[in-house]
Amino acid sequence: MATRRDILLQQLGITQWTLRRPAVLQGEIAVHLPDDTRLLIVADDLPPQDHPLLQDVLHALALQPHQVYSLTPDNVAMLPEGTRCTSWCLGLRTPPALEGVQLSSPALPVLSQDAGAKRALWQQICDHEQHLHPDAGRPSARYAD
Repeated sequence: MATRRDILLQQLGITQWTLRRPAVLQGEIAVHLPDDTRLLIVADDLPPQDHPLLQDVLHALALQPHQVYSLTPDNVAMLPEGTRCTSWCLGLRTPPALEGVQLSSPALPVLSQDAGAKRALWQQICDHEQHLHPDAGRPSARYAD
């Protein structure tokens, strides 16, 4: 039902616009990543940190849970400009525009049951190993004096 205001604006020939992301103008605060964040997990349904497969992937990437930050695709837009971090997109059709290595896979419940998807994720990890483990090739990084 059109309000009196809507009718008046229409009579004056004024086009009304609807915001696609009104939260941006309602004082929503930008997402601030902790300094030790090394992996962004981007998913519509954020996975629990204690999920066994997630723990296995973190172990393969030599990461601790405190080095991981999970957010939804809408929250990605709130990241500071120029944020560069490895990201893992779970179950997203269109990956967000993020700088850095991007891994992608089906959502965690699907990934847990699909051996082919696990292999594809592992292949992505292997393909980007030099970026995910930048010190892995240096002897001093492997052996402490």
